[in-house]
Amino acid sequence: MIPAPFDYEVAESLGHALSLLGEREDAKLLAGGHSLLPLLRLRVTRPSLLIDIGRLEELSYVRDAGDSIAIGALTRHHNVATSPLLQEHNPLVSYAAGLIGDPQVRHRGTIGGSLAHGDPASDLPAVLLALEGGVDVAGAAGVREVAAADFFRGVFDTAAEPQEMVTEVRVPKLTSEHVWSYVKFRRRAQDWATVGVAAVARRSNGGVADPAIALVSMGATPLRAPAAEAAWAAGHTDPGATADEGTEPPSDTNGSAEYRRHLARVLVRRALEKAESRG
Repeated sequence: MIPAPFDYEVAESLGHALSLLGEREDAKLLAGGHSLLPLLRLRVTRPSLLIDIGRLEELSYVRDAGDSIAIGALTRHHNVATSPLLQEHNPLVSYAAGLIGDPQVRHRGTIGGSLAHGDPASDLPAVLLALEGGVDVAGAAGVREVAAADFFRGVFDTAAEPQEMVTEVRVPKLTSEHVWSYVKFRRRAQDWATVGVAAVARRSNGGVADPAIALVSMGATPLRAPAAEAAWAAGHTDPGATADEGTEPPSDTNGSAEYRRHLARVLVRRALEKAESRG
């Protein structure tokens, strides 16, 4: 299918991009294109203006920010996966980024684009949720920080308004006391996750404290699994048994809702075993 016609502008700076966004309510940003281009081709979205921000080097970085790591929104998945800073201080993020798509996708797709797209089947939104990270969103009124728990609102719906753009992602530094894992099930190597699980906790007195478990493809947004988190912290023998409580997984060509519930229970068990093996 041929996309609907649109105007095309190349942003020369962040300010220029925001100025262009402000010109039309239906303008769209193009970074890596792996999320937007299929929607354009199918005419699911029909912007009158496409703003290319892929050349904004000012938004491509991984930096030490004290007790956190700051990642520019236009940092490619490959660079997130191979960043020495993230591999040292938050290997959960770099590991999950290395599982996205295939090498072509990882060399073009961006972390900001993945989050702004708001697809509940994406890997990094659940990872960010488990880490209780934050997202900076810029607009005409300035920059505001949004917690991961408040950023994802629904399928393809986030806290970023139509004339705003994601500029930075922040994740906490993990220490040698932390255990973590990310596991997912997919039918083929490059497919979206049928279900995925991000888990992180801090070792404490032979068990774990401050556990966080986030689920992929188990609802309209990435979801925390509070019952499984509580069971993990309490040292229950099978925290995964409650992993699907409170979820509303979809039924589609990748699997039924009940199948996803089963996968969530199985994958949480595997994720926690994998995390604790790092202890």
